[in-house]
Amino acid sequence: MLLQQDRWPEPSELVLCTVTKVLPHSVFVSLDEFGKSGLIHISEISPGRIRNIRDYVKEGKVVVCKVLDVREDRGHIDLSLRRVSDNQRRKKVNELKQEQKAEKIVEFVCGQLKKEFLPTYKEIMAGLKTHGERLYPFFQDIILDKAKVADLGLDKTITKALDDIVRQRIKPPEVSIEGTFKIITYASDGVLLIRSTFEQVLKDTEAEVYYEGGGRYHLRVNAQHYKDAEKSLKELTDTITEQASAYGTAVFERAA
Repeated sequence: MLLQQDRWPEPSELVLCTVTKVLPHSVFVSLDEFGKSGLIHISEISPGRIRNIRDYVKEGKVVVCKVLDVREDRGHIDLSLRRVSDNQRRKKVNELKQEQKAEKIVEFVCGQLKKEFLPTYKEIMAGLKTHGERLYPFFQDIILDKAKVADLGLDKTITKALDDIVRQRIKPPEVSIEGTFKIITYASDGVLLIRSTFEQVLKDTEAEVYYEGGGRYHLRVNAQHYKDAEKSLKELTDTITEQASAYGTAVFERAA
C-alpha cells in the first residue's frame, strides 16, 4: 500500500510510475504517488536512437521518472526515464519502501486502538507538514530525539501507542560513504574474477556494489556512525585493491 499525496509533483522531482500505454513515439504512465497521469516522449526514454520503444518499456512496467514540466491547468506532466541514474532509482525505491513501512506502523497502531486508519493517517500527515512530507524520516527523528509524536497534535492515547511502536520498529538512520572502483584486467575470465573478489570481500558486511559500465563498480558502505563507515571503507578498498592486483589493476575514487 502506498497512499497518494494530495498535490502535484514538482519539476525535477523523482516519481514512481506504472506504464499504462505504449505508442510508437510516446509512453503514458500513471504516477503512483499522486494519482495522476503523465507522458514520456520517445526522446526521454533512453539515450541514442530507439528503433523499437517496446524494447525499453511495456504496459505494467514500474519505472522511476524525473519530472520535466507540470501544467496543472492542462493536467499535463512531462517525464523523463533516461535522466534518472541507477543510483537515483535505487534511492527512490528505497525511500518508498521506507514510507510504506511507516504507513504500516500507523495501520498497526490503528488496529490496536480500533481506530479507522485513513482518517488517523490524514490527521498525522496534517500535523507533519511543519516537519516535511515524508513520515519515515519523522519517525527516525523520534528515535534520535529530534522530534516528538506529541508534535503531531494527536490525542494522548494514539500519541503514546505510536511512540512505543516507532521506537520498537524504526532503526536510526545510517551513514553512507560511496565511491567508484575502476578495474582493468586482461584475463580471459576477468569478469568472473572481479565478481568473485567483490563477493568474498563484501560477504557479511553492510556494503553494496553495482556495475556502472566501462569497468567501473560503484561501492557504498553503510554504518551507524561516520567513523565506523570510514574505517570499513578503508579496509574494504585496501583488500579489494590487493586482491585485484593478482589479475589486473584497481583504482578507487571516493565520491565528493
